[in-house]
Amino acid sequence: MCGITGFIGEEKIVYDILSGLLTLQHRGQDSAGIVTFDKIFHTKKGLGLVSEVFNDKHIERLRGNVGIGHVRYTTHGTGDILNAQPITTNYPFGISMVHNGNVTNFKKMNKALYEDYHVLPTSSNDLEILLYTFAAELKNKDLKNIKPEDIFDAVKNTQQKIEGAYAVISVIANHGLLAFTDPYGIRPLILGKKVTKKGVVYGFASESVTFDHLGYEIIKNLEPGEIIFIDNDKKVYYSKGYSQKQHFCVFEFIYFAREDTEFYSCNVAGKRVKMGEYIAKQIKEAGLKPDVVIDVPASGYFSASGMAEALGIPYHRGLVKSNYIGRSFIAPEQKERENIVKKKLNPIKKAVKGKKLVVVDDSVVRGTTSKRIVQLLRDAGAKEIYFVSAAPPVINPCVYGIDMSAKTELIASNLDINEICEYIKADALFFLKTEDLKEIFPDTGICDACFTGNYPAGNIREMLKDIEEEKKQMRLSFH
Repeated sequence: MCGITGFIGEEKIVYDILSGLLTLQHRGQDSAGIVTFDKIFHTKKGLGLVSEVFNDKHIERLRGNVGIGHVRYTTHGTGDILNAQPITTNYPFGISMVHNGNVTNFKKMNKALYEDYHVLPTSSNDLEILLYTFAAELKNKDLKNIKPEDIFDAVKNTQQKIEGAYAVISVIANHGLLAFTDPYGIRPLILGKKVTKKGVVYGFASESVTFDHLGYEIIKNLEPGEIIFIDNDKKVYYSKGYSQKQHFCVFEFIYFAREDTEFYSCNVAGKRVKMGEYIAKQIKEAGLKPDVVIDVPASGYFSASGMAEALGIPYHRGLVKSNYIGRSFIAPEQKERENIVKKKLNPIKKAVKGKKLVVVDDSVVRGTTSKRIVQLLRDAGAKEIYFVSAAPPVINPCVYGIDMSAKTELIASNLDINEICEYIKADALFFLKTEDLKEIFPDTGICDACFTGNYPAGNIREMLKDIEEEKKQMRLSFH
């Protein structure tokens, strides 16, 4: 999972790109990069946070009225600078690209690019597969007289070849800004617009919160397979592209997106409140009488508040999180995740001592965080602990860009609910039911493969085999 932005319309567009990346920092902390264009591409990439990668001298030289930006959370390829985005090519002419997602037929397409077009990618980043496949398709057109229809045709052919989940933004040198999504719309991408004294500025971003901060009007969420091209005159062209039934990643609502974001007119915070309300029914049915609801900050807050209201009991802040320590979910190594959990959470003893607690987290994936939290609260004097996952049990690997790919790492794929409860040492454990999840999203086609095994795109057997092997190699690289 990554965060992407792209803007076209006024000089020094780098300021909007940079501000946009700061609003999306939660989506990736491994690296950050920006490319702008004015006669030539101007590039700056680096490892770390946006604030660590860019300074005034970089901003000054990133000139132009069109550009793209990226914050990376590594799910495919290594986390070194070679794999940082954007990636740029001069084949068949200047194209720079960013993406959010995961190409699942990476090996097949890598081989096809070499055999059919004699293109050899220089990194292990699956963005190169998208970039060079699109470039190869575009090469077949009349490049001197390229038209939006030609670009759409090249994208559509790319969509039919590339499997997996992806949202893409690309600068096509001297032509404009291009954006498209995978045929199932698994990964989010939003189009926004701002009118200034100098004219119109258009932008694309992974989340609506970017446009809230920048004062843009949200025009639309890109539909599955949709393609949008904005030329240098800021004329906007739309194409349906190669589209299938929508399977939007539900984990965006559960965990990854900021709570003030909206996707397809659905507020993330509101959906999380609903999740809490549904699980409250299970607690009532179990005959439990908790004293207070607390959350695991910060993504558990809205589910906890919804649950407390449904149960008719108080919500209290029972855990304090340090804002200066990374997200344990994103950390690549188990020991690193455990260390992050130990350092970033601390109980408020007076709020939990002697209490029967409902503890609400966004999900239980590996069980590491949950077990540590229960122990922290026990040590702080909690009387009973009823642990709640606002998501159903994660029993299948995600192959579309969320780092829970190895099945052996998923606690619910190996243990039942009672066994998980015993493992984390809680007095009771509740998960959102998959049937409730579908009721919460009646009008949005969702991808729930990590809960159900219903993968919408790609050859599942090959995907899982390749990802298991890659995860193994990544683990070895850390030792």
